[in-house]
Amino acid sequence: MAMKITVDMDKCIGAGLCVVAAPKVFAQNDDDGLVIVLDENPPADQHEAVREAARLCPALVIHLQDDND
Repeated sequence: MAMKITVDMDKCIGAGLCVVAAPKVFAQNDDDGLVIVLDENPPADQHEAVREAARLCPALVIHLQDDND
């Protein structure tokens, strides 16, 4: 199962909940706190954590395309 992550950087507020939910996939920029996607195509064992990160994002900027859609 493949997954692709895209992020609307213009709307990211740097809350960091994505990093808490999926630290192997997301990080934050040291300068402004905005999200950094470490792996746009995460392995299957990270998919549930990435879905949780997308659900938790207060700005709803994490968008997922996967085989479940």
